[in-house]
Amino acid sequence: MTAISYHASLNDLQAQGWADAGPFARPRWFALLEQAGKRPYLVCASDGDKHVCLPLERQGASLISLTNWYAFTWAPLHSGPAPDADLLRVLAQDLAHHSRRVVLDKLSVEDGSTALLAHAFRRTGWIVRDERCDVNHVLTVNGRSYADYLAERPGQLRTTLKRKGRKVEIALSQEFDEQDWAAYEDIYADSWKPEEGDPALLKRFAIEEAAAGRMRFGLARAEGQPVAAQFWTVDGGTAYIHKLAHRESAKPLSPGTTLSAALFAQVIDVDKVALVDFGTGDDAYKRDWMEQIRERRRLTCLRPGAPGNWPELARTALRKLVSLIRPR
Repeated sequence: MTAISYHASLNDLQAQGWADAGPFARPRWFALLEQAGKRPYLVCASDGDKHVCLPLERQGASLISLTNWYAFTWAPLHSGPAPDADLLRVLAQDLAHHSRRVVLDKLSVEDGSTALLAHAFRRTGWIVRDERCDVNHVLTVNGRSYADYLAERPGQLRTTLKRKGRKVEIALSQEFDEQDWAAYEDIYADSWKPEEGDPALLKRFAIEEAAAGRMRFGLARAEGQPVAAQFWTVDGGTAYIHKLAHRESAKPLSPGTTLSAALFAQVIDVDKVALVDFGTGDDAYKRDWMEQIRERRRLTCLRPGAPGNWPELARTALRKLVSLIRPR
């Protein structure tokens, strides 16, 4: 018999046998978001030893994915190899009594999340708008060595490594070190990147990943001074590139390129990963290192009987009509 429950804290879910589906689909990640000030709205269903939970939060009249800018993806928590389709359908049906609008963001296509969730909501009467929200650059290693992989990189990248690879000293670590992390934060503040979103959350995540043996951290120094830093993790055969930054003043040395090369060598030749994931965003520099692009999808699920949704439903219908009649 299926049991449905709603929770306001990840503490309520710790006893369940959740599958470990990567850094952004385990209870501890959502607990970190809760500790950072998010207010979870957890929608769960169980039937015997089968469990599914949608980690959501309220935003006005909507329920949206519980996530933030550091997450590459969002996915349901679940037992077993994949979320149970029947439990997802039950959750979608019950959510109609709690919200008129549900937005599920950063969904993967390759793991079936988008299709499973879209089907569950459509089957229970929701109108579902499925659209691309971002892209994800990845590298499938396919058994190559780092040397083989490097030989296939663009000529300009390989030339930069030959000319400037000896201009900085590289140090790689799998431990969390307060001084190294302080150096990363100082470099980031002196880089081209926008202000860090939640540095305390990122630091807590790094500490926990290091404790689990998953952290890969790199520093590049020029004349003894830190000029570039990168934070990666290795998790379930995938290397995730979370953060990278270099000082603007050190740009002529290309320290970030040299540091990236060292970390690619580490994860390919030593960690033997099958995939390298460069996260979301279509930054041009990612194309030098990555070889495939995957979509990230957003599902906007609307209850057709809710008057508050009618303007959005009308706009959606109009956009669809225009796309059908527009000359190709």
